[in-house]
Amino acid sequence: MTSAKTFPASAGPKFASIGSPYFGIMLAVMAVVLILSNIGASKGVALGPIVTDGGFFLFPLAYILGDVISEVYGFKVARKAIITTFALSVFASACYWIIIALPGFDDEFGASKQAALEGALGPVPQIVLASLVAFLAGQTINSWILVKMKARSGEKSLWVRIMSSSVAGEFVDTLIFCSIAASVIGITDFAMFANYVVVGFLYKTLVEFLFVPVTALVIGWIKRREPSYGAAAA
Repeated sequence: MTSAKTFPASAGPKFASIGSPYFGIMLAVMAVVLILSNIGASKGVALGPIVTDGGFFLFPLAYILGDVISEVYGFKVARKAIITTFALSVFASACYWIIIALPGFDDEFGASKQAALEGALGPVPQIVLASLVAFLAGQTINSWILVKMKARSGEKSLWVRIMSSSVAGEFVDTLIFCSIAASVIGITDFAMFANYVVVGFLYKTLVEFLFVPVTALVIGWIKRREPSYGAAAA
């Protein structure tokens, strides 16, 4: 059994190196979540008066993972995770383009499959562009604020820095993404756009707030099991 580590509440900021398997697992999950979110985001979703997209239930998980990575490994590692995740997302988008461009069968079944692929994956490149700009800005702000707050409070006030950084990051992310992706999803007037932005921001922030206890437990679990935690700089 791995022995638990404890950290003085008044200590300065501590971080871990990425030599253990935990970072790689979280990075892989973050990349898969973002790629699936990009596909789902190409579908507009109407839940009564609420306007959103098909990736709404997945995307907050990427930010939760971003919080864990920023808190445990620091800003430099979080920035690498963001860049790597988006490089994989761009690669996936390029693969969709190649798959659609390849000549298919000329029969009725082949034509229907081609139309389905174009309808489902065709808009994804613009969604990826929206995500690239939005997630890069939002996650960078989220990570930067969290790490800066940790530099002041050390191991104290984890919930406060998770929630504070999430509000700023999610607002920037949602505004940028909706501005670029709205036309692809089918949002054509300002009322729908405002609904999309406000609902998206409130939903993502609320989900992150609700999962703060779980995020804090995961962070604590990884900190106690990371052999290098406390030895790396931000």
